[in-house]
Amino acid sequence: MPLFFVLTGDELKVTQLLREKFISFQLKPLELKSFDQHSVSGCYFRNWGELKQAAKILRGAGLRLWEEDITPPDRYLMERFITASVEVFGQPDQDGTYRNPKLKPPSANQYFWPKLTMASLDIETSPFYPGEPIELYSIALVTQEKSYLWIKNSTPYLFNNLEAETYCFASEKELLLEFIDAFANINPDLILGWNVVNFDLRVLQNKCDDYGIAFEIGRGSTRSERSLTWRQPRNARGEISDQKWLVDITGRRILDGIDSLRTAMYMFDSFALEDVAQTLLGRGKLIHDASNRVEEITRLFAEEPFRLAQYNLEDCQLVLDIFEHCELLNLLMARSELTGHSLDRSGGSAAAFNYLYLPRLHRKGFVAPSIGTQELTFHAPGGYVMDSKPGFYSNVLVLDFKSLYPSIIRTFFIDPYGMIRALHGLSNQTQEGFDGAVFDKEDHLLPAIIDFLWNARDQAKKQKNQPLSQAVKILMNSFYGVLGSDLCRFYDPRLSSSITKRGHEIMQLSKEWIEQQGFNVLYGDTDSLFIWIETDVSSAQAKEIGEQLMAGLNHWWTEQLKNKFQIESKLEIEFETHFKKFLMPTIRGTDKGSKKRYAGLIESSAENYELVFKGLETVRSDWTELAKEFQKELYRRVFFDEPVHEYIQQFVTDLYAGHKDNLIVYRRRLRKPLEEYVKNIPPHAQAAKIAREIDPKFPINRIEYVLTVSGVEPLAFMNSKPDYDQYIEKQIQPVADSVLQFIGLSFEEVSGRQISLI
Repeated sequence: MPLFFVLTGDELKVTQLLREKFISFQLKPLELKSFDQHSVSGCYFRNWGELKQAAKILRGAGLRLWEEDITPPDRYLMERFITASVEVFGQPDQDGTYRNPKLKPPSANQYFWPKLTMASLDIETSPFYPGEPIELYSIALVTQEKSYLWIKNSTPYLFNNLEAETYCFASEKELLLEFIDAFANINPDLILGWNVVNFDLRVLQNKCDDYGIAFEIGRGSTRSERSLTWRQPRNARGEISDQKWLVDITGRRILDGIDSLRTAMYMFDSFALEDVAQTLLGRGKLIHDASNRVEEITRLFAEEPFRLAQYNLEDCQLVLDIFEHCELLNLLMARSELTGHSLDRSGGSAAAFNYLYLPRLHRKGFVAPSIGTQELTFHAPGGYVMDSKPGFYSNVLVLDFKSLYPSIIRTFFIDPYGMIRALHGLSNQTQEGFDGAVFDKEDHLLPAIIDFLWNARDQAKKQKNQPLSQAVKILMNSFYGVLGSDLCRFYDPRLSSSITKRGHEIMQLSKEWIEQQGFNVLYGDTDSLFIWIETDVSSAQAKEIGEQLMAGLNHWWTEQLKNKFQIESKLEIEFETHFKKFLMPTIRGTDKGSKKRYAGLIESSAENYELVFKGLETVRSDWTELAKEFQKELYRRVFFDEPVHEYIQQFVTDLYAGHKDNLIVYRRRLRKPLEEYVKNIPPHAQAAKIAREIDPKFPINRIEYVLTVSGVEPLAFMNSKPDYDQYIEKQIQPVADSVLQFIGLSFEEVSGRQISLI
């Protein structure tokens, strides 16, 4: 039955308030307490709707509630430690249906991963203009075995050579009816796509509504089961979003490529399908010009429908190939086994924490606070970032703490339940944290959960199960963020500061120990230390020094924690990287070292090397390809002690000759509605405003623009000559001087141009 918890002392008030509203409920005293040691009772209801109504009434009367947001299915499953796989006990009917079965989690490591069928969906339409109807051109569906196309076209013979089962229709209505009928026969478990909910499925739903067609693509014997259930999410302030939709389809799951990649911690400058596919697969859409793609689709529909069909099908294939290339389905299934999340759920770190933590907390005799009831308001500091020592160095080692924050949780017993025990004097042995926190050394929950996940990841690595290993890593590393977020019911800044401040201490003491060994620490960032070997050594000698430092520091921490706190160290330092050459730049315009910005050369042989850029122009989306190409080659030459004069001079000459015009385009997204850019309008918003003045229907979600002698101009409507002086000043010179200063040169000196006089 749905339930939440109330103070046992409030039972009389609860009874009076709910009976006045004729809500059916049952109160039952329980052997559970709140974190402030008050006894609570369970308040049970017949259904979820009555629970939500009762919660609103009681909160309105100023009464405290606990766990009122936990849905009945989640509570049922989590209390039985069921995540994804499940063992079913009972006697099935003749049709195989179980009535009131008993559900249990599977035996140890007996997970069941079903073979799920996938279908990648994509539609092509006329351009979308506010207030104007969309014309549906075609629908493509690609499975692992077969491709399908439904297109509004009256000449079927045009598609005889198309590698897909193709159906032509004279009207949108016929196309929709046949697609819905065929979809039931294809019957995929998973629907894949790119922005598939908010565009493809939403357009199809609206089209069906226009024609009075039931958009029934779910599984089930009734219309309600087959129909899509739409809803709009609320933001943190409780406001309904009018730009985003969520949808449920009975018997199927929808996996959006963008959300799935973000869940897997992939990062791209742009999540446009073209950009992601080019990066991951080395190929992209069949229409490459994004600025003219919408118009080209309409032209193909009218003049070359065969090519439109190919384009539509290839978009589906790209999504399917990205899922297979990145093993996204396996990662999502592994995440489900760990957290109880459905495959299509994006984000949800706090929910995953709840799923793992709440049932264990209840068995310890406590209920969890409701979200937003924490009264402490100070904020924990972020990760440790050391002031850097700018310069150009040879032989720099990187030592990295493996999963530092989870290791701190394990080592120092950081835990909401353990802190409550210690703060209320219920502990025999305690470990001090920070900002008034203290933890129970013997009775705790979160360290054991981390231990379980840690071992699961080690086992996954041994089995070379990369998706499971990655899913565990993402989950473990999310726990610090959960404890530090006021959107989590266990939010308490004493918890998060006991993690980050301990991290600061660990990094500072590690730095001191390394320097006592005679080495120079150039920089430290959250969990990594950059160590300069000040003597000329071979790669083999550098590796040996790195391994010695790793072993020595691990041993030192083991002894330090044993002697000082009488605890076992779970900290694990790894020798990660040897940079043959390393550059730590200055903050532009100063002589102070930068943070989170560096470049290095990892070299295994003269022919085999890797250039690594962190936070520099090459890996930033707000710099042009011009700057990125220039930086990569210039740094390579500097790292390999090759001449730079001729390269820089030739690059500048080519730029002014127009030979680099394909690299000078800026690409930026608007982060807010265009009309909200009023004062200090940035260049990309200026370009968007110009584009809309020329064409009110021009798409501006991702604007491309160029700096010209007439000012900022959108690429699609560029009429003026590029202002090459600005590109030199804003893109080339800053990149050049960031490295040339360390070899005794400057851009003006090498290029022969005095930018200030141009």
